[in-house]
Amino acid sequence: MSKLRQFPSRGAVRVARMRPVDLLVLLGVVAVFSCAVRIGASADQPYDAAAPPVVSTDPGQLPYYAGRSLLRMFAGLVPAVLFTLVFGTWAARSRRAAKVIVPAVDILQSVPVLTFLSVTVTGFIAMFPHSTLGLELASVFAVFTALVWNMAMAFYQSLTTQSRELDEAARLMRLTRWQRFWKVDVPSGMIAQVWNGMISFGAAWFALSASETISVHGKDNGLPGVGSYVAQALDNGQGTRVALAVLVMITMVVSVNFFFWRPITAWAERFRTEDCEIAEQPRSWFLNLLRRSTLPALLGRVLRPAGERLDRAMRVLGTSPGRLRHDLVRRRRADLVFHVLYAAAVGLIVWRAFAYILDNVPVGEIGHAAWLALITYGRVMALVVFSTLVWVPIGAWIGMNPKVNRIAQPVVQVLASFPSNFLFPLAVVVLGASGISLNWGAIALMALGAQWYVLFNVIAGASSIPGELREAADDLGLKGWLRWKRLILPAVFPSYTTGALTASGGAWNASIPGELVSYGTTTLTAVGIGAYITQATDSGDFARNFLGAVVMSVYVVVLNRLLWRRLYRYAQRRCAL
Repeated sequence: MSKLRQFPSRGAVRVARMRPVDLLVLLGVVAVFSCAVRIGASADQPYDAAAPPVVSTDPGQLPYYAGRSLLRMFAGLVPAVLFTLVFGTWAARSRRAAKVIVPAVDILQSVPVLTFLSVTVTGFIAMFPHSTLGLELASVFAVFTALVWNMAMAFYQSLTTQSRELDEAARLMRLTRWQRFWKVDVPSGMIAQVWNGMISFGAAWFALSASETISVHGKDNGLPGVGSYVAQALDNGQGTRVALAVLVMITMVVSVNFFFWRPITAWAERFRTEDCEIAEQPRSWFLNLLRRSTLPALLGRVLRPAGERLDRAMRVLGTSPGRLRHDLVRRRRADLVFHVLYAAAVGLIVWRAFAYILDNVPVGEIGHAAWLALITYGRVMALVVFSTLVWVPIGAWIGMNPKVNRIAQPVVQVLASFPSNFLFPLAVVVLGASGISLNWGAIALMALGAQWYVLFNVIAGASSIPGELREAADDLGLKGWLRWKRLILPAVFPSYTTGALTASGGAWNASIPGELVSYGTTTLTAVGIGAYITQATDSGDFARNFLGAVVMSVYVVVLNRLLWRRLYRYAQRRCAL
């Protein structure tokens, strides 16, 4: 009996003993939650559509505005992760669901977020007509749409390419669907999900800064945030305060990468299943600090009984399905009904969309919008060619040198995450002083935010080249162009294709604010579909805004189908390591 009494007493003493690092972590968690609650409580304020809220440019408000912007980013990340897990799994496990979800996600991730921003703002304002909560939800929805499509597609691809050994092990052990999801599916796709989430999060900063201030029906709707602060300072011609906001934005992006993404990236390496290790393991000082704390283990012990009860309750979902034979005749009949209903739904949506455009816009203007989109398409392709020629050699050099990679990769992450429209005022001054037309200068403005995705992905591809291939190339005496042709270019081509596809989408998004920019009393306009959409949004012309969004989406989808998807399949078939 004495031994039985000693066991809980020693355990109680061990649990009660706190280390200095535990106190530090606990204080940090309390501080984060208290700030989130206080900032979130101010999201519901009275709203009058006739007199929208005005954003102050007082520098003392910048820390509060930064907190509001950061809270919106993570408020959009949470539903994006949930959507990814649910619909990514559904598409991977259901053949008919995949025929609907995968094309829909493929098209939606090709549609620039800013094209339908004014529509969502109007809809959410109608839902909450007397509260700023509608504007807040519209901003969070813009962040969500910028995040979710790439994340969902990455998780779906990780499940469809899951190794046969893992699949057979899950079936032999008779894991329930719930157990398989958490013990097999999520861990096997964790690394790809984290990296794609980090890239998508960087792109979402741009959508956030644009969604915090938008003109609907001729009225500017502003939310307290860094993006709206910059927009208001630009309208006032306050260059010093714009520079201060840029500094705050850089600090915020660096902090998020240091305290959130870098620890998660380093933690996700525990799920790597490849035989060979990567040349440079991600490291995080903050993650090492958390690992020295006993609070995560204590929290796990507290939540374990609830997790076990939830696991038992989810047995109603059944076990992981086996390889069963199906009635082919019955399956074909069901497939026929499904395809007929699917085609009818798609046809109805397309017909209603074009009927609305023809009822509200002259027929000749459709051709004009298509011509404007063709001009913007030329700028997008010029940006991609420039990024390829400049950043592929630099990215390969950085990725194949671990010491340089350790220093350069965080810098590239910050550059890819930084909203390029914050630098547009400087571009207006430079273009105005040099006399360069915005028709050419818009390419540089679009490149400010889009080119970094090529560099980021090429670095990732070059750094993952196995050491055995490098040693074999050295032994064979491959140098100069021959080394590039036989080793480097084939190895980085899949990553380059992903980066070029992302850069192309980012360029289409950046064309909307990049083809019509202003600073103070100076306004520059370029010929293109981006300026067309911006002017329609500012004037409250929903029909022309919708026309511009549809035309741009058609160009983006066709470009993806005819060029990027073919390059992507070629890269997977011929160049995958």
